[in-house]
This record gives sequence, C-alpha cells and structure tokens, in this order.
Amino acid sequence: MARQPDPGARDRILDVASRLFLEHGVHPVGLQQIIDECGCGKNLLYRQFASKDELVVAYLRRCRQEWEAVIGQEIQRAGNDPADQLLAVVRAVAGQVRDPRYQGCPFLNTHAEFRDPGHPAHRVSAEHFDALRRQLQELAGRARLRDARAVAERILLIVYGLYSTGAVLGGHDTVPNAIALAEETIRTSAAA
Repeated sequence: MARQPDPGARDRILDVASRLFLEHGVHPVGLQQIIDECGCGKNLLYRQFASKDELVVAYLRRCRQEWEAVIGQEIQRAGNDPADQLLAVVRAVAGQVRDPRYQGCPFLNTHAEFRDPGHPAHRVSAEHFDALRRQLQELAGRARLRDARAVAERILLIVYGLYSTGAVLGGHDTVPNAIALAEETIRTSAAA
C-alpha cells in the first residue's frame, strides 16, 4: 500500500528548522534534531528536502518572503512619497529589532556561517543583500535625492547596523538613534 502524502509536512519541517536555525545557528543544528523535534521520519524529511543545504535555502527563502511582506506593508503605509518609503524600511527593521523575540538577522547569521561564495546558503544571503540594496537605490532615486546611490548605501548601513546591534544590545537604545540618522541622511540629501 502506497504512503499517503502529508500535505503539511514541508511546512512543519520548515517551521521547526527555522526556529532551531534562529535559536542555535545553522551549523550546530543537525537533521536528526529537526526530525526528533518535528516528530517526522527521516524518509519524510528527505522526501521534502534532499539535503540540509536544500533545507537551509528553503529557510532563507521563507525569511525573504516574510521580509518582503513586512517591508511591503510599511512602504504601503508610508504613502506615495518615496523619501517616506525609504524611511519606512528603517522603521520596519526597527520594529523587528524591538521585538523581544528578535534573534538577529537570519541573512547576516547564515552568511557568517557559510563563507564559501559557492555555497547555496551564501548565495541566497548575498542575493538578499543585493536585492535590498537595489530596492533602497530605487526608492532614493524616485525620491530625487542628491547622490541617491550614496544615500541608499547609508540607509543600508543603518539597517544592518540596527540588525547587528539590536541582536547584541537590544533595540530600545539603538532604534531612536538609527531612525534619527536615517531622517537626517534623507533630509540632508533632499535639501541639497
């Protein structure tokens, strides 16, 4: 008798893996730990994800979708002004960093664990950084800011400064300063 497909298995495995990867990092988490915590068999896990690398890439892609949803909501809430939308990106990150459950940026964390540029997890993390850079450049250009590329780079540094310091120091002290710095960066470029 053929096994019945388990339609929710992939998501359940990914839920457990995501939580463990965020809590412990990718390298320390073994597939057996995921299997044990998920309560699935090894065969089921391997039917859904052929390797740990494939599971890590799926985790990062899910993080990317979640990121896009959060940023998209904040940009939409900011209205039609691209300068406000640029600031909305920083405010969205600030909201993530302030969350007591925040455990660091999954892309920064994973990138740090996978230094080989040929590794799929490294590539997906780098793609995320590149996509964010392009999004910020596009917003800064639409806002007609002087030296839009440089403004986008500064905002990118603010975003990743928030992600890095938020994981270590918490967001309550760093967030107001990061938002003020982003506002000043945008205002200075707009006034010139």
